[in-house]
Amino acid sequence: MFEFQQYLGFLLFLTILTIGFWLMIFLVGFVHYWLGGAIIELIKEKRNKNKEE
Repeated sequence: MFEFQQYLGFLLFLTILTIGFWLMIFLVGFVHYWLGGAIIELIKEKRNKNKEE
């Protein structure tokens, strides 16, 4: 059967894996939001520049 230290190691592994998974999802969402906003601002700037000319 498992000893207590092996059980703690397994729990530590699961905790680190879960934290990494949620951090990855958060960062992917944040980068997607950031790039989308940057692209929209770039399009707005180009439209305003074309209207001024």
